[in-house]
Amino acid sequence: MNRPLFLHAPPFPPATTPFGPMCPRSSTPRAKCGVFDRVGFEVTFLVPSADLQEGELIHGDNFNLFAAMSALEIMDPKMDSGIACTYYSLDEAIENGVAPVPLSADKTTDVQCVIDIMDHLLACEATWHKGHSLAQTVYSCLYLLRPERTSSHALLHSYCKVIRATCKAILSAVSEARTHEEEDLFTMAYGLPLSGDGDEKCLSLLNAVEETISRQLRSCKASSSKRRVSEDIEPLQNNPDLEEGYCKALLCRLRFRKHFYHLLMSMKRPQGRGLELARKHIATCISEIDYIKKSSDFLRGNAHGMSKQNLENTTASGCQPIGFDANLNSRLSAPTPPRSIKILCWEKALEYFMKLLQDLDVICSYTLAPSLEAALLFVVKFQKAKPDLVARAHLQLLLVQDGKLYGRDPIFSMITRATGLPEVAEMHDIQKNEFMVQLGQLVINLLKILCTNAAWQRRKLGKMLQDWRVTYVQLEMAFKGEFEEASKTSNNKQKVCFKIYQHILAWVEEQTYWIAFRFLNLGFELELYSVHDYCMVYWYTYVVLIKLAEKKHLRMSMSSDSAKKKTKKKRDSFKDGEMDNQISAAVLFLQSQIYLSEGLSMMFAALRNEHRIVPPQSPFNTEHEIFIQQFELLQKACVPDHVSYATFKESTVHANFDTLAICDYFKEAQKIAKEVKSSFSNDPDTMAELRRIEQVAERNSIALNVCRAGALDPKLKVSFAFSHHPFYATATVKRS
Repeated sequence: MNRPLFLHAPPFPPATTPFGPMCPRSSTPRAKCGVFDRVGFEVTFLVPSADLQEGELIHGDNFNLFAAMSALEIMDPKMDSGIACTYYSLDEAIENGVAPVPLSADKTTDVQCVIDIMDHLLACEATWHKGHSLAQTVYSCLYLLRPERTSSHALLHSYCKVIRATCKAILSAVSEARTHEEEDLFTMAYGLPLSGDGDEKCLSLLNAVEETISRQLRSCKASSSKRRVSEDIEPLQNNPDLEEGYCKALLCRLRFRKHFYHLLMSMKRPQGRGLELARKHIATCISEIDYIKKSSDFLRGNAHGMSKQNLENTTASGCQPIGFDANLNSRLSAPTPPRSIKILCWEKALEYFMKLLQDLDVICSYTLAPSLEAALLFVVKFQKAKPDLVARAHLQLLLVQDGKLYGRDPIFSMITRATGLPEVAEMHDIQKNEFMVQLGQLVINLLKILCTNAAWQRRKLGKMLQDWRVTYVQLEMAFKGEFEEASKTSNNKQKVCFKIYQHILAWVEEQTYWIAFRFLNLGFELELYSVHDYCMVYWYTYVVLIKLAEKKHLRMSMSSDSAKKKTKKKRDSFKDGEMDNQISAAVLFLQSQIYLSEGLSMMFAALRNEHRIVPPQSPFNTEHEIFIQQFELLQKACVPDHVSYATFKESTVHANFDTLAICDYFKEAQKIAKEVKSSFSNDPDTMAELRRIEQVAERNSIALNVCRAGALDPKLKVSFAFSHHPFYATATVKRS
């Protein structure tokens, strides 16, 4: 039997493994061993002989236990990229007829095989978008690796060209957005031929092929009289009864490809100029996907006599596609062992592209309002649909272009508008201040971070809080200097500068607490909290929300004062009252969440203090240590100031159901949510959020009353679920 060989290659093996030719391809035992050095990599290979017992190794003097721990085991399919290969080179695979051109001497079979290749490539592309290696997904197709071989087959050649162009466009967008760190293999091209000769003309070739097939479809649909006129049109394949079905199956796939590429190019246009056109291409892509689905019955019904069944179900016909070898490029995945990749099935691939198109349609339908707050809220709302990497990358490229919002609105202008300053402040020289430049970069980074996935977003937001706090301190020091200057002089310029600092400071503090609130909420989305952590999490949320409401009220009051001065000049008292209503509604909306968070925190504290929830007894993590682990990044940034574990314990240690009866936080939250609804009648998202808050508050109020009434009943069990809101738990009381 073959015994395992070991390769020791510190620090990392090269992209093309030096042991490729060394991989044994027969069961003949070898008695030769040796040590060699290649391109700075120390390689020790150990070879079995007749004198060795199983488990024994021959090794050099420098092969120690530490080296063995980091060795790669040869002949293990999970660790050795060479052993799992059927073919060891592309030329070898082509010589063995893996990717023939033409695909078959029979035209009908040739068309069937091309459709299977198209379907499998679609499944591979969806799998690549999910974060797998390009080399082991899309470029497992041998026809893509040698573009010149398909030139004699117009249909396959044009399709391969548009596939390469699409992959290049998506790769470029994701790399430019710099969100690919979360899916580390996505942008690794491994030297694959992403560009072929004439790929820039991919659409003209595809259009020519589409026109030919359209004529063939019209010809087969024509009446017998017209058909005599169209005898010069060569049919797609040999069976006249199948001509229409195959023409339709090919056309919907070609048109999907064409419009999907057009969509990517339209979204690439600067300042969102191609969004309207992109929506038209999205609508066409969605309709073509429906036609692709409908072609499945026809293709399955006529797949008899084809190649073996496709166990992965990556084609509409259910047949195994030809021209693919997933393991041929696996050795390009160094410095890691080849990953085991399961290609998405055909139905799942279509579902993925449908979801991607819907997400891109949401992006294209955005109005590009020149408002920083609107942009931030749009990204948060967009993330609720859990978009994948490609959609999020395109959103980021739309939001941030050339250091401007949408590529047209300077960030400083967006900040001054968000703070409620007059338009004249947008041109003030203060924007050249280095701390203002830093603030502008922080805003850009915030927009980019909000476009990443939830896990990476939370981690980056937590670290970013310190930057916002440092920037606030620096701006505050500059503000004090301007205040001293303004108090000494009556210069109007100094007073304007003083006012700008004042407004921006209030806005920076508000944004800092908004980021902290987002950070805490993402913990629920990622399921980072256990039921025993909910008490401290809701308490911290309550503290952050109080600060957020204070800063929002301060900032909006300052904006309101500026607005009132204008309205007094215009003698328009009605607008003053309207502005006051908007301020109170925004703060009251936060107040309802404050009461809900405080109520949940006190409810969990009461259950803990009355032993309804027993905290886990762990020798490793005390409650204090859990508090530090959960809120370390917030504590480092002093968000909020003077908040610690001792403050939390002091606030919750005396909580019980009798004290909760005195102040029913849930009823207060419910009352405010009902009252403030009328102020958001034109905002469906806020209205929906208020309804959810109202539902959670109502049910928790009932559960609290039941707990209070049955305080002495040991059979009452309280459980919590996020059935009405993603962040605020709903209590359920049952008798066990």
